[in-house]
Order: sequence, then structure tokens, then C-alpha cells
Amino acid sequence: MLSPPISTATTRSIPPPPSSTTTHHPSQSPETLASLITTSKHIRQLLQIHAAAIRHGHDNHPIVNFKLQRSYSSFGHLDSSLTLFNRTHNPNVFFYTSIIHAHAVDNRHSQGLQLYIRMISQDVEPNEFTLSGILKNCSLEHGKTLHSHAIKLGFDCNMHVRTSLVDVYSRGGHLVSARQLFDTMPERSLVSLTSMITGYAKHSDLVNARVLFDRMPERDVVCWNVMIGGYAKYGKPKEALTLFRKMLITMNPNEFTFVAVLSACGQLGALESGKWIHSYVNNNRIRMNVHVGTALIDMYCKCGSLEDARMVFDKLKNKDVIAYNSMIAAYAMHGCCQEALILFSEMHRRRTRPTDISFIGILNACAHSGLVSIGKGVFLSMKSKHGIEPSIEHYGCMVNLLGRAGYLETAYGFVKNMKVDPDPVIWGTLLDSCSVHGNVGLAEEIVKFLVDHDLANSGTYILLSNLYAANSDWAGVARMRMMMKGHGVQKEPGCSSIEVRNTVHEFVAGDVKHPNSKEIYMMLEEINGWLKSEGYRPQTGIVLHDIGMMERERSLAVHSEKLAIAFGLISTEARSSIKIVKNLRVCSDCHEVTKLISKITRRRIVVRDRNRFHHFADGSCSCGDYW
Repeated sequence: MLSPPISTATTRSIPPPPSSTTTHHPSQSPETLASLITTSKHIRQLLQIHAAAIRHGHDNHPIVNFKLQRSYSSFGHLDSSLTLFNRTHNPNVFFYTSIIHAHAVDNRHSQGLQLYIRMISQDVEPNEFTLSGILKNCSLEHGKTLHSHAIKLGFDCNMHVRTSLVDVYSRGGHLVSARQLFDTMPERSLVSLTSMITGYAKHSDLVNARVLFDRMPERDVVCWNVMIGGYAKYGKPKEALTLFRKMLITMNPNEFTFVAVLSACGQLGALESGKWIHSYVNNNRIRMNVHVGTALIDMYCKCGSLEDARMVFDKLKNKDVIAYNSMIAAYAMHGCCQEALILFSEMHRRRTRPTDISFIGILNACAHSGLVSIGKGVFLSMKSKHGIEPSIEHYGCMVNLLGRAGYLETAYGFVKNMKVDPDPVIWGTLLDSCSVHGNVGLAEEIVKFLVDHDLANSGTYILLSNLYAANSDWAGVARMRMMMKGHGVQKEPGCSSIEVRNTVHEFVAGDVKHPNSKEIYMMLEEINGWLKSEGYRPQTGIVLHDIGMMERERSLAVHSEKLAIAFGLISTEARSSIKIVKNLRVCSDCHEVTKLISKITRRRIVVRDRNRFHHFADGSCSCGDYW
């Protein structure tokens, strides 16, 4: 139940009016003052009018007082508005509704709730606008209580109140309750439809969100953004891009649209689409604020164009820590540790305080370059120099740094002595390092520990199975496969994609579904001839199946990234760059083959795998064969 507050919140005084003489007005009646308050354009003018009201004894006039309160709130001076409210004798429902709404708009929900409780304790009955105001942005727990209160007062069927309740339940994840309220609304507004779609999209139910979206008689930019953002957030970037193109036919996008759709381009590695969006922003003179700029940096980074990412970063005005973090993360993903460290130092010079995300970027950069001592120093400086307590993500970066560099026992000891409980990601990182360095013994010890403590997951069995296969321990592979089958675990298939003329083409190993399959396999035959002339020998030891040598070689020859590269060679101009995105870590055979292809064709080939970027040129890779 709602109960009266123990005490009224304290507020600061109203800012004193400026010392300059107030504007002279021909009449200083309450009506004239109220009109002037309504039409005031800035806070200085409002202060002058307020001073005039005090001077003529009209500051306590109900209309003047009410309009002053509302105007102070609209100019962002909520404390001044609250001070006036607290001086108001016997405020009625309109005064309470206005001040509660102002607190909701300013995201001061707890203070707004206290005002609502104070209102009830003073026997002032709320109306539907009071309830819809107090429900705005409130928590699910408080929303349930206020819902009961709305039923008691008979406002639960009011469209404004019902819309606010749908929003409360949707945001809180109670989608069944939200849908029940939504379905029983006598009429549905654009706001209620958007609230319901937002609830579905926020909690990854994109099917129901899209059904409602498609049924909408009218749509504004907010509901388009919700749907596009939901697709981008939950791994459906192609759908996000498709919907964005439909949006452009009827609606002008805003900065939130661009942030979502640029994220989708980054996930797909769709550089051409991302560049078109960048051009759209420039040509339509859309303000390049830090949010759009950071999204562009992230997109260019994930699409393999580090130069474009840095160009956007350099042109960005009023760079904040998020922009710096994005650029540092970009350098880390591309293995440019020195550049990341230089930018980190620049942050200090510009007095931009680093955050926990800054250190994740720097530690990842060190891990991709094998700079163990520098990474250790950065990790230790977090608490001692910057007052930031390392989180599970920072510990994971350190495990990756040590494990990749071959310090497996040190990494294992580090995990066992962490101040926080290791999560499945950290154990997976350590097991992955065991796989890279072929340490079966430690991997088995880790897996036993995880099984004994009920911490094993699908990745645990897959990694150990791969390690057994790499060492031709087919009995071990069989054991793991039985365990995987018992736990309903399936390996994620390798998939590579390439964007050609604004269309993203996806391939899996041995793919024959592409319309150009015949030409692709003819190109593969030609590539194989080139490779043999260079003395290439297939690394059949990495094939994770107990099959003959010839079958192993054929299996390697049709890996998804090789198919994507072959398609790129037949679909793009000679000497142009080829950019590939792969969902898994690139294997050592594909890595060696791609180096040779870059040398033979004199093409720059960029491959983004699960861990990092590889820039292949003239027979070498930017990773220095360390990945």
C-alpha cells in the first residue's frame, strides 16, 4: 500500500533574478504576467517576469504561480519549480499533476512518487493525467502498486493510464500482462502500439514485435527505430538493413536510426552499405554528434576500414570517453597495440578520464600483440592509479593475454586466485588457449574441474573435442561427442560472408547453394593450381574428423572463407580489396592459403574472424601469425 512520506524532500532556493532592471510592461496584472510567462523564451526572461510578479504582489496568484512552476520545469530548473510548489498553499490536483509530470520527465521517479504519496495523504484525489505522469518510467514494482490504485480510482480503462501501464509492464519484461492490457484497450494509440512493440523487441521477441509493427496503421520514427534496433541488437542485421531501406521510402531517419543501422552494417561487415549511410548523413546535413560519430567509428572498424574509422574520429568535435573507447577498441581488434596505447596516453593529456571500457580495449590490444608485461602493468594500474576495480571482463582479458602467449599454468593460477568467481567465458578462454598450444593435460584438468562443479557448458565439450581431434585422439573425440549428444549440444557451423555491390553473400563449408557455385568452384581449382606452384602443402592435421588423407584435403579446400575469397576474386575488379567476415576463428590452413593468395593476386584481403582482424598483403598478415 502507498503510505505518506516521512519527510518532504529538501530543495535549493529559486535562483535570484538578475541584477539588471526588469523589462517594463504596460500592465502588470496577473493575466498579463501569466501571458508573458507562457511566451517567455529563456530563463533570464522568466526570472525578470518572476521578479515583476513579486514586486507587484502577484507571485502567489494561482495562475501566475502555476505557470511559473511549469515554465521553470520546462527550462530545466526543476528545483526552482519544486520550491515554488512547496510554498503554494493547498495545491490542487493540477499543481500536483504538473510537478509530478515534471519529475517524471526529468527521470526523478522516486521524488515524483513521494509527491504522489504526499498528494494522497492531503486528500487530493489524482486524475488520469496524474496517474499517467507518475507511471512514466517507473519501476515494475511501483507500477504494480499504482495499477492497483488506478483500478481503485476507476482510471484503469482510461486510454492514457492504460497506455502507461502497457509501457510499465513491457519495460519490466511482463509481456503477457502487457499484452493482456493492450488487447483489452478500447482504442489503441500510436504510443501504446510502440510501447508494446518496444517490450517485445527489448526482450528479443522479434516475431511478435514485427507482427504488431506490420499491422500499424501509421508509424512514426520511434517505432521504426525500435524495430530496426531490435533486429540489430539480437543478431538479425540483414533484417535491420532491409527494414531501414523500407523506412527511407516514407520516413526520414534520425540519429537513433543511424546508430542502429550502422551497428547492423558492422555485424555484417557491409562496408559499402555503411559508406552509403555515411554519405546520406553528410548529404542531408544531419548533425554529426558523438553518438552518430561513434557508431560510424565502430562500423568502419568492424568492416575492416581502420583508416576511415580514424578519419571520422579525427573530425569528431567534442570527443568524449566513449569516442576514445571506440577508437581504442578498433585498434585492438586490428592488432594495432602501439596505436591504442598512444591514443590512451592522449586521453590522459586531454584530461579525459578513462572508464572500465577503456581498459578492456587496451588489454585486448596487448593480448592480440602478445605484450604480456605491458598488459600486466595496465591491469595493475587500474586500481592503484585510476581507482577502477577490475571486473570479470578485465580478468578475462588477462587470462586471454597470458594464455595466448603460452603462459597456460600462470593463466590457470590467475583464474583460481581471482577476486571474483570465473564465468563460463573465462573458462572457455583458458580452454581455447590450451587448444591453441595443444596442452591436452591441462585442458582435461580444467574440464574435470568444470564438470565436478557443474560449470561445464556446450563450449567446454566442443573445445576439448577439437583438442582431441587435433591430436588424433579419436576415442577422446567419441567420448566428447557422446557427452555433447547427451547434453543436446551442437557445434556452430563455420560461416563466411562477403559484400559485393551492396549485397551480402554467405557461405558455409562445401556450399553449393550459391547461384554462382559453378564459377566459384572453377576459381577454386585455379587457386589450387597457384598454391601448388608456390609449394603449398595442406595442413591436414587440423581436420577434426577421422577420415583419409584425400578426404581431409578436399575438406580443407572448401572451407567457407576460401569459397568467399573465390567469389570475391570473380566478382570484383582486379587489384581491389576483398573483405571477408567469419563467425569462427580462422584456421591455420586458411590463414596460410590467404597469405599466398594475397601474394599471387596482389590483392589486399581483410578477414574478420571471431577474435580479431587479419590484413593480408604481399604474402604476409598483420597479425604476424599470432592469433
